[in-house]
Amino acid sequence: MKYNAAEATKLGVAIEDPLVVENPDAFSWDETADLVVVGLGGAGVAAALEGLERGLKVTAVDRYEGGGSTAANGGIFYAGGGTKIQKEAGEDDSPEEMYKYLKIEVGDVVSDETLRKFVEESVETVDWILANGGKLNSKVWKKKASYPPLAYFLYHPDNSLVASYVARAKPAARGHRAHISNGKKAWGVGIGIWGPLRDSAMAKGLNFHRYSEARQLARDGTGRVIGVKILSIPAGSSAAAKFGSFIKTADRLLAMLPPTLPFAAITIGLGSWYLRRAAKIEAAHRQERWIRAKEGVLLSTGGFIMNNTMVRHFAPTYATGMPNGTLGDQGQGIMMGAGAGGQLALMDKISAWRFINPPKAWSDAIVVNSKGKRMIDETVYGASLGEQIGDHNGGVGYIIYDKNLRKQAFKQALDPLIVPFQRDITLLNLLFNYKKADSIDELAHRSGIDPLGLIDTVAAYNRGARGEQPDAFGKQMDDMVPIVAPPFYAMDISINSRFLPLPVITFGGLRIDERSGLVLDEAGQTIPGLYAAGRTAVGVASNTYVSGLSFADCVFSGRRVARHIARANR
Repeated sequence: MKYNAAEATKLGVAIEDPLVVENPDAFSWDETADLVVVGLGGAGVAAALEGLERGLKVTAVDRYEGGGSTAANGGIFYAGGGTKIQKEAGEDDSPEEMYKYLKIEVGDVVSDETLRKFVEESVETVDWILANGGKLNSKVWKKKASYPPLAYFLYHPDNSLVASYVARAKPAARGHRAHISNGKKAWGVGIGIWGPLRDSAMAKGLNFHRYSEARQLARDGTGRVIGVKILSIPAGSSAAAKFGSFIKTADRLLAMLPPTLPFAAITIGLGSWYLRRAAKIEAAHRQERWIRAKEGVLLSTGGFIMNNTMVRHFAPTYATGMPNGTLGDQGQGIMMGAGAGGQLALMDKISAWRFINPPKAWSDAIVVNSKGKRMIDETVYGASLGEQIGDHNGGVGYIIYDKNLRKQAFKQALDPLIVPFQRDITLLNLLFNYKKADSIDELAHRSGIDPLGLIDTVAAYNRGARGEQPDAFGKQMDDMVPIVAPPFYAMDISINSRFLPLPVITFGGLRIDERSGLVLDEAGQTIPGLYAAGRTAVGVASNTYVSGLSFADCVFSGRRVARHIARANR
């Protein structure tokens, strides 16, 4: 389907159809650059810095402060093959083992050539980040965890320690967490990498327009993209200061509580009020500016998870999930590219994160669907479990455990090493999110699970846990505990679970030429002058999610664009 401005409006995105400029030299441009970056998140800042280092004149625009989900996330950067940090930690890794593992996760979403290039550049990319001031540390956490204890900065952010994966690729800790002091929080850590890259780009001459929204692309008579129109709040004005203050307050309030939790309506309501005040400033003070792009425009505005209209349209199964993004993830760049004839792909592909370790007691138990059947080795990374629940089991899932595992879960929740948000969500669900019964049959009836299916599943699992037969999903015995001690419990971990929100992000976006980053049209031909990167485009992280892979793909795809433009310019 082809999208124009009217279709984009129906999806909650305000853009204008591309302007055709027959004589670009006669047009009244406000500014000119070689590369214009739309969205200064992970992909945008990587493209900008790489371009500046290669002699390009670069201008970047962002509707907010920049950083986006990259700066706001947990600060994990996926890298391996023998990085400086891995070597300091004593981790034995190689590009081939990293490729073998990632091939399992990435599948065919990108070509083998692209995946190998991503892997082969990994060591150099970490060196580049460090050279530009990025903060990393080699203190390693070797156990399975959705997020490492806060005193550790290198860990396994994936399925590499899961038995079925170990059999296919040698594991190594590849999650490089930004080394910053952030109190006891596990978000906002990405600033430890993004911030230094931005500062380095600014020092090298980046022209950055914050509080500036891209609305319209310009094309010449041949169809080449040659510029972009932005609506910008004047820099240094009182309106800009107020807008920035309102946006920061709104962002903090909107992210304070998951939507399904008690009192969330209050914080979300207050955050929305500040957003409306910010919108009034935009309406009253923004000025139109046209920026010419001599070599190319890069669309790197993130995904569309914060635009529920788009989510309901493209991926309705996940519309009730908890959007894991920042205010800029509205699909602006995706729809601008589509409006210029760009091909959309994987728009229904959502990554849903159902983390159940810690506490390890939950992953020692079983996860079943409404028929009482297991779906996967429960020790897998949370995105793998979330994919099973959302894509293959109707969005429904339950953890089934017993009295003994419940005691272990409480004990593990109080471990001083556990990250506070992991402790709090564990205790909340142990206290309020369960059905309880003295038999498996009764538990099934109370939970709406097929009784015969659940009885058979628990019996088979217990035989595996006692070593009487192999586990159907290859789960290691060290990660299995028999479910035998009444009372028995069922914990709702479905997409719409009230006390265990399901974080979701989008994977779909513009299809691009993997050697250049140029956007492809519906016929598979490149659109001259139009690039996309990060979660605005389909990339290495678009099949399934492991922590830090999206961040790493942002940097990889952003630098790719700058390199292509620099080569063409030379």
